[in-house]
Amino acid sequence: MKKILFGLIAVLLVFSLVGCSSTAAAPKTTKVVYLINGALGDNAFYDSGQKGMDQIAKDYGVETRTIEANFDAGKYEPSLEAAVNYADVIFVISYGFEDQLKEYADKYPNKTFVNIDTIVQNDKKTITSVDFVEEESAYLAGVVAAYTTEDTSLSGVNADKKIGAVAGDSDPVTEAFIYAYTNGAKSIDPAITVDTKYLDSWDDTAKGKQAALQLFDMGDDVIFQIASAAGMGVLQAAGDRGLYAIGVDTNQNDIVPGHVVASDVKNVGQAIIEVFKTIKEGTYKPGVTLSYGLATGGVDIDMSAKAPVLSKDIQDKVNAIRQQIIDGKLKVEIYKPAN
Repeated sequence: MKKILFGLIAVLLVFSLVGCSSTAAAPKTTKVVYLINGALGDNAFYDSGQKGMDQIAKDYGVETRTIEANFDAGKYEPSLEAAVNYADVIFVISYGFEDQLKEYADKYPNKTFVNIDTIVQNDKKTITSVDFVEEESAYLAGVVAAYTTEDTSLSGVNADKKIGAVAGDSDPVTEAFIYAYTNGAKSIDPAITVDTKYLDSWDDTAKGKQAALQLFDMGDDVIFQIASAAGMGVLQAAGDRGLYAIGVDTNQNDIVPGHVVASDVKNVGQAIIEVFKTIKEGTYKPGVTLSYGLATGGVDIDMSAKAPVLSKDIQDKVNAIRQQIIDGKLKVEIYKPAN
């Protein structure tokens, strides 16, 4: 009888421990923060993420809060403090405060940190990073630009094979965009040249417009904007000069109708939705890097518009190259920083 009794107790203890372990391992998901280094209202990168936040609030009934640091370095640490004091899950765009993010993730291992668009690894390996393969969509943006500058039937396009890019700043992500954009254009015609301007700003629309006008004056027919809210000025300049631009992060083709030939889409919101789903389902893995490229729908090229600019023939050519990348028949070279 004693042996039976001890055996039953042992079994109950095992089940009890398993139950406790399972409960402890499940992360809390009641409150979710979207912490961004910049600000909403860019019609691009940050707004895409907000759409994802709005969707998870609707789908799961969780409380959400967005904290905007507005590119103010003095707000980065207080924003992190506010995030951990409020939320269970923190989706963060940490440009400029990666080191502080690592410190907070190590200090609060019970919080779920998901870093978006760059790879950040802390000592306790709790931060999961969402890494977009922006080279794949930017390569296609270059293909689009090449076909645009060579289509002299388009109003305003000159005989010169020149295209441009306007970037908010020089960092590994924007350099990856420009690198692949250039490679994509030259894959169509090696004689094409690419002019680039850096704004040192992500929200100065006037600065973006001025830079674009300068590039148009240099003979560029189409300009790729990689400048968040400042890039709205690039689109405006295209309309003012009767020339062309390529949007970024969301479909911006109808913002200046007839002058935005395509948009390089980065689905930040969709990534947030998909990662949060894994957290809710219990399949989320902390400390890993998740890769989002063309094949997963993380990035894409979008030529759809109420009044499409590009001919069906050009669109078909671009889509054929797009499919080659998805099928693995065409490998897009990944940008590697010099250091």
